[in-house]
Amino acid sequence: MTQKIVPVIMAGGKGTRLWPLSRAAAPKQFIQFIGDKTLFQETLLRVSDPALYEAPVVLTNEEFRFLVAEQARELDIGLAAILLEPVARNTAAAVAAAATLVSKRFNEDTIMHVLGSDYEIVADDTYFDCVRIAAATAAQGKLVTFGIQPTEPATGYGYIEG
Repeated sequence: MTQKIVPVIMAGGKGTRLWPLSRAAAPKQFIQFIGDKTLFQETLLRVSDPALYEAPVVLTNEEFRFLVAEQARELDIGLAAILLEPVARNTAAAVAAAATLVSKRFNEDTIMHVLGSDYEIVADDTYFDCVRIAAATAAQGKLVTFGIQPTEPATGYGYIEG
């Protein structure tokens, strides 16, 4: 693969799912749980191989832009951009905004790897093999997703009815 992937890291959030540790001013992706790095920093490190990735684009909000910049600086990882959401909407709107920015900053055929910043993921050889396979598939015009196969519809937000 000759084309590098542009990682797009989603780092917004309201900090409500892991309360009281995670709060509006300090959601879980910016907190150190295990070790000396936050989940956001671990995500940055996962996409820091310059042979595979371009510098990341981080999607966040006005409140967290300095946290994002500071935590990237602590790791000496440069960012391609910090894209601020003016209003929290949903993942689709944020990814569409990032796709617009990436297509203008890089090119229309650039492959994006969209990642949440609040997951603990083991980035071993199998993980990166999957990323490379996904990138090759995406280069053929396909949409690729990673995740856990669902066993039932998630109806909590009203998107799907069982």
